[in-house]
Amino acid sequence: MNLVHRKLCSSALWAKAVAAEMPGNVAGFDLGDSVLEIGPGFGATTRALVGLVPRLTAVEIDEASADLLKREFDGRVRIVQGDGAAMPFEDGEFSAVVCFTMLHHVPTTALQDSIFAEAFRVLRPGGVLRAIDSLANAPFRLLHLGDTMNALDPVSLWPRLTDAGFTDIQVDHVPKRSVKFSARKPA
Repeated sequence: MNLVHRKLCSSALWAKAVAAEMPGNVAGFDLGDSVLEIGPGFGATTRALVGLVPRLTAVEIDEASADLLKREFDGRVRIVQGDGAAMPFEDGEFSAVVCFTMLHHVPTTALQDSIFAEAFRVLRPGGVLRAIDSLANAPFRLLHLGDTMNALDPVSLWPRLTDAGFTDIQVDHVPKRSVKFSARKPA
């Protein structure tokens, strides 16, 4: 992340916005008793989720960010430093997998697909994937100057999630703003 992007994502303003939106982002989804968050970054989404789910685990690729999160959440959330495309978890370990505003930081579509495949693998039968991300637009591109930015294509999500094994796929998007999607591992 570039400096401006880091400042924004670690700011109190961003955390407040995320906290206000999070209940609506997971409303209507039975996340079950053991939720995995992929890519919490600076932890704004983790802070917003921790009070909404019985047990939360987060996997963060950046070692420094994972260390900061471990200190902040000190036993309230299991923080694991690792790659969402090759997760160190057992098959079927989680009732739900969530990721919020992080998939565009994954440098290739193939790696994003690996994350989808890993999410499928670590979900229990009947488990749900819930994700939200930003879509490309001019301000978003400016924010990512010098950053990795591989925005999702909402049209391609359904076949990509199907290829990973998911069913009951729902994709909703606001053009040039955001995409929200969910899918289920067959029971």
